[in-house]
Amino acid sequence: MRVDEVPQDQSSTYAGHKKLLYAKDESGAYTGVQSSGWEAEANATLDAVAQYQAWADQARAQVEAGEKSPLYFHMYDCRIDPPLLCQLTGFWRWRVNRHFRPAVFAGLSDRVLSRYARAMDKSISELKTLPEPRP
Repeated sequence: MRVDEVPQDQSSTYAGHKKLLYAKDESGAYTGVQSSGWEAEANATLDAVAQYQAWADQARAQVEAGEKSPLYFHMYDCRIDPPLLCQLTGFWRWRVNRHFRPAVFAGLSDRVLSRYARAMDKSISELKTLPEPRP
C-alpha cells in the first residue's frame, strides 16, 4: 500500500485515536503513516465484540442454570476464549474445562483462582460471582 492509500475512515472503534500503519513512500521505502481507521476493520471489530457479548449472554444463562461456573461467564465477558485463557494462565485445556464445572470451581484454591483473576484483571471475589446484568 502506498502512503496516499492508507485508509482515513474516522473509525468509531479507534475512539478518536490513530493507528500506525506502514506504507511505501515515493522512493519505495516503508514509512510509518497514521490512520484514523478503516471501515472494513471497524465492522470486523464490532462483529467480534457482538459475538463475545452473545457468548457472554449464553454463558450467564448456563451459570444461572447451574451448568457452568462463574469463570465461564467471566472468560467471555473479558473477550477471552478457552485457548487464550489457557495461554494466559498456563493451565492445560483439560484443566480449564474442568474448572468450568461448578462443583470443581467451588473447591479451587485461592492460588489457582489468583491466576485466573490476574489473567482477567479481576479480584478473586469478582470471579466467584456474576455481576448484575447490563441494561
